[in-house]
Amino acid sequence: MDLERVSGSNPVKKESWWAVLTLAYQSLGVVYGDLSTSPLYVYKSTFAEDIQHSETNEEIFGVLSLVFWTLTLIPLVKYVFIVLLADDNGEGGTFALYSLLCRHARISSLPNCQLADEELSEYRNISGANPKNRKAPGWGLNLKYTLEKYSVLQNMLLVLALIGTCMVIGDGVLTPAISVFSAVSGLELSMSKEHHQYVEVPIACGILILLFSLQHYGTHRVGFLFAPIVVTWLFCISAIGVYNIFHWNPLVYKALSPYYIYKFLKKTRKGGWMSLGGILLCITGSEAMFADLGHFSQSSIKIAFTFMVYPSLILAYMGQAAYLSKHHIIESDYRIGFYVSVPERIRWPVLVIAILAAVVGSQAIITGTFSIIKQCSALGCFPRVKIVHTSSKVHGQIYIPEINWTLMLLCLAVTIGFRDTKHISNASGLAVITVMLVTTCLMSLVIVLCWRKSIFLAIGFIFFFGTIEALYFSASLIKFLEGAWVPIALSFIFLVIMYIWHYGTLKKYEFDVQNKVSINWILTLSPNLGIVRVRGIGVINTELVSGIPAIFSHFVTNLPAFHQVVVFLCVKSVPVPHVKPEERFLVGRVGPKEYRFYRCIARYGYRDLHRDDVEFENDLVCSIAEFIRSERPPENSPDPDESETDERLTVVGTSSSNVEGVRICENGGPSEAIEGISSPENQRKRVRFVLPESSRIERGAEEELTELMEAREAGMAFIMGHSYVRTKSGSSFMKKIAINLGYDFIRRNSRGPCYGLSTPHASTLEVGMVYLV
Repeated sequence: MDLERVSGSNPVKKESWWAVLTLAYQSLGVVYGDLSTSPLYVYKSTFAEDIQHSETNEEIFGVLSLVFWTLTLIPLVKYVFIVLLADDNGEGGTFALYSLLCRHARISSLPNCQLADEELSEYRNISGANPKNRKAPGWGLNLKYTLEKYSVLQNMLLVLALIGTCMVIGDGVLTPAISVFSAVSGLELSMSKEHHQYVEVPIACGILILLFSLQHYGTHRVGFLFAPIVVTWLFCISAIGVYNIFHWNPLVYKALSPYYIYKFLKKTRKGGWMSLGGILLCITGSEAMFADLGHFSQSSIKIAFTFMVYPSLILAYMGQAAYLSKHHIIESDYRIGFYVSVPERIRWPVLVIAILAAVVGSQAIITGTFSIIKQCSALGCFPRVKIVHTSSKVHGQIYIPEINWTLMLLCLAVTIGFRDTKHISNASGLAVITVMLVTTCLMSLVIVLCWRKSIFLAIGFIFFFGTIEALYFSASLIKFLEGAWVPIALSFIFLVIMYIWHYGTLKKYEFDVQNKVSINWILTLSPNLGIVRVRGIGVINTELVSGIPAIFSHFVTNLPAFHQVVVFLCVKSVPVPHVKPEERFLVGRVGPKEYRFYRCIARYGYRDLHRDDVEFENDLVCSIAEFIRSERPPENSPDPDESETDERLTVVGTSSSNVEGVRICENGGPSEAIEGISSPENQRKRVRFVLPESSRIERGAEEELTELMEAREAGMAFIMGHSYVRTKSGSSFMKKIAINLGYDFIRRNSRGPCYGLSTPHASTLEVGMVYLV
C-alpha cells in the first residue's frame, strides 16, 4: 500500500456591499419578473364585470387605494420585513418552513430519521431565533408536545404544506398563460374586436411552446438578459406612470388614503368584494421573494424590492388610475387594460418589452416549479423523476423533462380553453392567495416553535395577515365556476399523487423495518453453509439505517454468494437544505470485524445535489477507509446477543472536505503499478490510498485497508431492490385502492430506484421482492 502525506486549508469568503448590490440586480430578472408584469392585467381583471367605471371616479380611486395598501402590507411588510427572516439556513419556500417545524417538534414525514441527524451543524441554526433564549415559553412547549403526540395533527400539517406546494405547481401552469396572453393583448389596438382573438391565441400559444421548448438549455445560457429586460420594463412602466400622473391628474396621490377603500366598498358592496379577486393579482409573484431566497440573500432581495420594484409598481398603478380618471371609456373598450394608458407613439416598443418581460416572469415560475418538485422528491413526497442539471457552475439550475412537458400541455389547454384573461386571472388569483395563506399558517407556528416568541405575537400575525388574505381568498373562491376551479382541480390531482406516494413509501419502509434481519443472522453465515465470497465491493442499497435489509437475505438465500466487502448503503434526506461535506457520511460496522460488513449512511439536504457517480463511489470508499483508519476499539466488548451492535456510527466527511483523512488515487497502466499489490493484468485499474501526514495505523487496520483497496480494484456492484407492493388480505377498501392501484401505477410509471443514484447500469443488479403492507 502506497502511503502519501497531504495537507490543506479552506478559505473563508466574505460578502461585500458590492456583492449584495450585484445580487440585488440579478434578482430583478429571476425573482421579480412575475410581480413586475402584474400591471398588465390588474385593472383589466378588476373591471371585467363586477364593477363599472362611473363619472365620480370613486371606483378608480378605490381600486388604486386597495392596490397600494395590498402591495404595502403583503409583499413589503409581511414578506420583506417578517417572512424573509424565517429562512432555513439561507433557503426559503414552503418546504423551508415545514423543515424548520420538523426539526423543532419531531413531526418529520421522513421515516428513517436518526438522533445523529440532530447533531448536524445546520440543524439548529435558525435565523430569527434568540440564541440567549434556548428554552421555549410554556405555550410553545405545550404546542410542541401536542404536535408530537397526535399523528392526526402531523398529517394535517403535512397536507397543509403539500397544498401550498401543489398550488405553486398550479401557479406554474397559470402564470405563463396569463402573463403571455396579457402581454400580447396589446394587439387589440390594431384590429377589430371580432378578429383579435384569432390572432392573440395562436401568438400566445406559439410563445409558450417556444418558452417550454428552450427549458432544457437552462436559464444560465440566456439568464444574463433577464435582469436588463426587467429593469427596462420597470423603468418603462414607471416613466409612463409619471407622465400620466402629471399630464392627466396630478391629484391622484390622494387616492392612496385608505378612506377611499371605505368609500369604494360602501358604494360597490357585493360587486366591490367580488372585484378583490382581480385586485389581488397585483401581488402575484410575491411568494418568489421567499422561495428564491436560496439563490440570493435577504439583503439583496430587500434592496431590489424596496428601492426598485415597489416604487416602480406604485407609479405604474397611479399612472393608470390618473389616465382612467380622465377617460371614461365604454365597457367594450375597457378590455384593452394597460395598453390604453400608454402614449400612442411608444405603444409598439412597449408591447415588445412587455412580451419579453412576460417571458422572463414565466421562466421564473417554471424554474421555481422544478426546484420545489425536486425538494418534494428528496423528502419522499413526489415520485422519482429525471432531474437534469443544466449548469455545472450555477447551483440549483435544474430541468425536469416530465414536468416541463406536462406544464406546457396544461398551460396550452388553459390558454386555448379560456381565450381571455378574465377566467385565467380568476384561476391564478386563487392559486396565489392559497399559497400565501399556507405561508401565513406555517409562519405563525415558526414564530412560536422556532423563534420562541409569545403565542400572542403568532396569533396577532395570523389574525392580521390571515384576515386580509382570507378576504381575498373568499372573493376568488366565489368565482369557482368562472375559472377558479382550475387550480383546485390541478392541486387536487397533484395532492392525491403526492400523498399516495408518501403513504406507499411509508408503508414500504415499515415493512422493511418489520422484516429486517438481525445481526445474529450474519453470525450463522459461514463457509460450512456453502457461502462463497467473490472479489469486489457489493453495495446493498437500502432505506434502513439499522439492521440487515430483507433484500440481502433474499439474495443470499437464492444465490449463496456475496462480495468480499459488503456495504449497506442508505442514501437519505434530512430536513435541512444542505448537509456540509464534512458531515456527509455516517459509517459503522455490521457484525464481526472479520466479515468486512459496513454500514454507510449518506445524508443529503433537500437542496443538495448528488449527481457524479464516480465521485460518489470514491467518497464512499474513502469514508469507509477513513473509518477503518480512525476506528478505536470499544471499551467494553459488545454482547453478541445484542441485535443492534452496528449502531455505533462515526461521522466522516467526503474526501474533498477531509484534508486530514484518507484519500483515493486511481491510476492505469503497468508503469504505475502500486507496490505491494501484484496482478496478472497489464491494463487493469490501480487503486491506492493517500494517508494524512501524521497518520499512524495499526497492523490490523492496514490489512483491512489493503483488502478494501483490492476490492475497489476488482470493481463495485450495486444491488437494488425491485419492489412489488401489495396490500395484505383483510385490508380496507381505501387502502387497496391507494396501494394496489394508485401507488403501484405511480411506481411503474416513475423512475427506478437506482436512477437517482446515477449508478452505472452494467454494475447494477436488481432483486425482486413482494411487499405485503
